[in-house]
Amino acid sequence: MAIYNSGNRPADGYDTHTHLNDDTFWHDVPAYEARAHEFRIVEMNIVGYDAESNERAIQLAREFKDMHAIIGWQPEDISEINDERLAVYRQQLQDDNVIGVGETGLDYYWDDNPSAANQKQAFRQQLALAHEFKLPVTVHTRSAMNDTYNLLKEAHVEEFGGVMHSFTGTPAEAKQFLDLGMYISFSGIATFKNAKDVQETVKSIPLDRLLVETDAPYLAPTPMRGKPNEPMYVHYIIAHIAELLGKTYNEIAEITTENARRLWHLDQQTNED
Repeated sequence: MAIYNSGNRPADGYDTHTHLNDDTFWHDVPAYEARAHEFRIVEMNIVGYDAESNERAIQLAREFKDMHAIIGWQPEDISEINDERLAVYRQQLQDDNVIGVGETGLDYYWDDNPSAANQKQAFRQQLALAHEFKLPVTVHTRSAMNDTYNLLKEAHVEEFGGVMHSFTGTPAEAKQFLDLGMYISFSGIATFKNAKDVQETVKSIPLDRLLVETDAPYLAPTPMRGKPNEPMYVHYIIAHIAELLGKTYNEIAEITTENARRLWHLDQQTNED
């Protein structure tokens, strides 16, 4: 798999979902940032999922110009939410460095996750805050596609926008979310040999709704599968999607970066600076 077109300088890439706030990276964030920059991955969203990771995401966004915070509570950690933490969360969402809500959603895959009813309640809470503050929502869904769709529709997600992160659904399922105005993001799973269904979904996504992500430290793409993931590896995902779509690396890098900046209103910030 060619990373770049021969002789061409790589276009800037954007990792829309990474966890440099995770313990895996926390000791040496500047080194991971520098490696990403070597491959022209020059912007990234640091995504929270509980109280500590939310705080860390905001801290990194304050310290590094190329990092933006998205904060929320993932399904498996919603039992930690209480009134005090919810009040803190509301305040954090008003921080200038926070560009979105998430990751949030529904995950019925693991038996030891909170009940479906509790997950729905927490998801509704976060969708309501996304609507209130007009922040795009980053959605995790696993074994819960229909309920996820119904809650997004109920929340009128088209009024604040969002992305289905690390999407693994069918083209028909993707179309449902696209019809709600959502963007669709693909992780390293799209590069796996046995992920033909996901690759068919990639081909079905309108170019102006396509995003890429690592979800680091998880889901390292081919040829790094089985190793800890990191933001620089998003270039493998860009390259693979370019091959699937018959595009150049630079075309997909430019398209997905432009899409990300539009979804999270960063193009408006640039125009105002």
